[in-house]
Amino acid sequence: MTGDNGATVRTRPLLIAGRPVAAHLHARVPALTRRVVDRLLSELPVYARLPREEVVGDIAGIVRHNLRVFARVLERRAPATAADLAEQRDSAAQRAEEGVPLDAILSAYHLGMESGWQEITRDARPGDLIDVQDALSLMMAFHRTLTSTVSAAYLEVRQVLDSQEHAGRHALLASLLAGTADEEAQRSAGLRPAERYAVLTLALAPHPDESGPGGSVAARRKVRRVQSELNAYVRESALVSLDASGGTALLPVAAPPPWEELCALVARASLSAGTAITAAGATAERRAVPAAVAQNAEVVEVVRRTGRPPGLYRLADVLLEYQLSRPGPAREGLASLLAPLADRPDLLRTLESYLALGLDRRRTAESLHIHPNTVDYRVRRIESLTGLHPARAVDLPYLNAALLARSSGTEA
Repeated sequence: MTGDNGATVRTRPLLIAGRPVAAHLHARVPALTRRVVDRLLSELPVYARLPREEVVGDIAGIVRHNLRVFARVLERRAPATAADLAEQRDSAAQRAEEGVPLDAILSAYHLGMESGWQEITRDARPGDLIDVQDALSLMMAFHRTLTSTVSAAYLEVRQVLDSQEHAGRHALLASLLAGTADEEAQRSAGLRPAERYAVLTLALAPHPDESGPGGSVAARRKVRRVQSELNAYVRESALVSLDASGGTALLPVAAPPPWEELCALVARASLSAGTAITAAGATAERRAVPAAVAQNAEVVEVVRRTGRPPGLYRLADVLLEYQLSRPGPAREGLASLLAPLADRPDLLRTLESYLALGLDRRRTAESLHIHPNTVDYRVRRIESLTGLHPARAVDLPYLNAALLARSSGTEA
């Protein structure tokens, strides 16, 4: 005979251990349901956290229904129909709304199928091999269809919810960066700004794979891994605006976190993404977030300009450099100390290397590929033109400050 879906239905009942398989499974559904629910509670923690009435109600109900559908598949010896799986689709959609992970849902169905299979093959004999094989084929086909149906229903709902959540989080981030976050308005939309945030500004170096084929994929993977570390730190979705070059992250915190903790977070993100990260951080009250973001951007720029290594920095780490980067008469005056060297780039390069290498003439010579005596000569020329000598304690701070002021003025 032919079934509703056009498939040929074999009417001879499957027999294992002398028992009609479908009838035996139907009879054992109540006991199997209790067994499966007990396993869900002990083996899948997410189900143990659900309300007890939901577990013994909706969850037990869908386990029971699925076992009965499986029994009908075995009875008809035909695949499950869309109508057979309607309740499973609805249940998956509801679990998606509750935030139950998809892997836990699929694991629950696997436990149910495993328990059903163990029950119908108990006491199977060698002579049952053909029927066992037929039952296995039916079970595998049913489980494949079930998994596909449940996953599609779950992901459809999650896509809508994630889109709504993403839009809400983006709006909250934008309002915080603009200094217009209104707690009552955000709460009415299901989001509530925190009173305090750890504000991070991140500059991401290119990953080596970004320069090759599939570079855009490597860039997205890098960003995703950084964001995963940020999410793990706050144990939820952080407020992040990030692309391949960097961006801003707002991490809600109850109190200012230890600085070492934030440094470790940036280090983990760098390791996970496989690229260097230069970052600036500060803890700010909600209304002070825009000012903190602006200051962080300036700190990152100072760190970059002064050639410091990757890592997390705060204003206290670059106070002198930060202040010297501010426009004004003092910066202009300091920069003018090196005006006599403006047309002597060889002397400027030598001065930069000499100061950066701790006044070590040999290392300076190596870095510039010149003779140490040439370094000595150039240092004397610098003194004769500017009146300042790096080896004089009183002159050294002025030369360092003048170089920084000059670079800040040049890039401003």
